[in-house]
Amino acid sequence: MVSKLDQLRSMTTVVADTGDIGAIRALRPVDCTTNPTLVLKAVDTEAGRQLLDEAVAWSAGLGLTGEARIAAVADRLAVSIGAELAALVPGRVSTEVDADLSFDTDATVAKARAIVAAYAERGIGRDRILIKIAATWEGIRAAEILQREGIDCNLTLIFSLVQAVACADAGAYLISPFVGRILDWHVKAAGRSFGLEEHPGVQSVRAIYRYFKAYGIATVVMGASFRLIGEVEALAGCDRLTISPALLDALAADQGPLTRQLDPAAVGEAPERLTLDERAFRWRMNEDAMASEKLAEGIRLFAADLRKLRSLVAARL
Repeated sequence: MVSKLDQLRSMTTVVADTGDIGAIRALRPVDCTTNPTLVLKAVDTEAGRQLLDEAVAWSAGLGLTGEARIAAVADRLAVSIGAELAALVPGRVSTEVDADLSFDTDATVAKARAIVAAYAERGIGRDRILIKIAATWEGIRAAEILQREGIDCNLTLIFSLVQAVACADAGAYLISPFVGRILDWHVKAAGRSFGLEEHPGVQSVRAIYRYFKAYGIATVVMGASFRLIGEVEALAGCDRLTISPALLDALAADQGPLTRQLDPAAVGEAPERLTLDERAFRWRMNEDAMASEKLAEGIRLFAADLRKLRSLVAARL
């Protein structure tokens, strides 16, 4: 029998949502993604600790002190982990711009260019990486600039069709619409659970996928933030899905049939086309309490983990 993971791979590009080098080696995904949360987890491994030690030793020759040295070590550590992952996957590694730059277009562009340069120093070309940016208006504008420079971007923390369309209009290479976090909001707001066919996170990704395929939009749709195998199964056929090692293991162990749910040839009637300038984007986001709240919360969580990572580096220094 063929596992559900192998069946999924026949219809969707599987991405590992982890910075754990050992897990990547075992699971053999096409792409992988990382962020401060995943870098923190990676540093708990022996391989991650070795990379941290190397980054600390490297920073000693920079002539930097205080916060500047801490930030330099954290940046190098993220790229070092990304470089290790790039050696293990045939596709792309997403590396995140600092969450505290989410509302600063110029600083996001500068940080992205620095990340690309750091990978280039290790012999890793821009065709092997994606710059991961929160899908704020400012982040989307940064991605527009970077895409024109040939630097492909992964716009993350997507909670609405409005964000997704704005990213596509900017020429983003890839977007990461979230699933589980949308469900979290609706469960709390409604005070009840949701079955898979009414799952608001699943429905959100399906709507984005249908919109993009109906209008021939090239931006890759990569579902993210999964809690359950059922959520993954409900999006089988999506361009890409980024999945945690635990869920990948569960899919690998399941020998049952997996039915394709999303197909570019079967998207139905095209939905209404959205026209978005800054005013329309901000107003529509303001009117969507879930998307506004979860985007803000997601940025805060990534920023908190970035502070934890920097604190860990400070203690090591």
